[in-house]
Amino acid sequence: MMQQMTDARKDGARVTGTVKWFDPSKGFGFVVSDQGGPDILLHANVLRNFGQSSVADAAGIEVIVQETARGIQAVEVLQIEPPAAVEAEEEISAGGEIAEPVDLSLPLVPARVKWFDKAKGFGFANIFGREEDVFLHIEVLRRSGLADLQPGEAVSLRVVEGKRGRMATQVTSWEAALKSDEE
Repeated sequence: MMQQMTDARKDGARVTGTVKWFDPSKGFGFVVSDQGGPDILLHANVLRNFGQSSVADAAGIEVIVQETARGIQAVEVLQIEPPAAVEAEEEISAGGEIAEPVDLSLPLVPARVKWFDKAKGFGFANIFGREEDVFLHIEVLRRSGLADLQPGEAVSLRVVEGKRGRMATQVTSWEAALKSDEE
C-alpha cells in the first residue's frame, strides 16, 4: 500500500490534515496528515497562491502533495478550516463588545491591511472606497484560521459597527469576496 501512496504523490495526491505549525517569518511550516505518515512541508508561496500569508496552528487543511527528494511537500492548498477549538468559541473582540458568533449574512468586503502587530494583538485595514479604518483583533484572525497579516495584504472582511468604530468579525482570503460577488 505504501508503494501506491508514493506513486500517487508523484502525480499529486489530495490530503487532509492539520497545520502542525506555520511561521510566516521563516516562510514555511508543516502539516500532519489525517492518514499519518511523515510531516508535509507547507511553503509560504503555496499558501500565498491560495490567497493567504499565514495560517493558524491546528487549522484543518486540504492540500495536494507531491513527493520530492526532500520529502513530501504541499504544492497546492485547496481548503483551510479554522482550528476546531477556536471555531466553537464565541466572538471575542476588543473590550468584549460582541458576544455572538459571526453573522454570515454580512457581506464579505474587499480590504487591504494597513498594519498588523501580532505582539500587540491588533491592527487595522482599509475597505476599498471607504475612508475609515477597520479594527482587526488577533482572536478574530485565529478564529478565521489565520496567524498573522502583512501590510498591504489583500483580504476580505465581515464588518460590524462596534462601540469604538468599525471592526472585523471575520477575515478571509481576497478570493472569498470575489466568489461571494459572483453568487
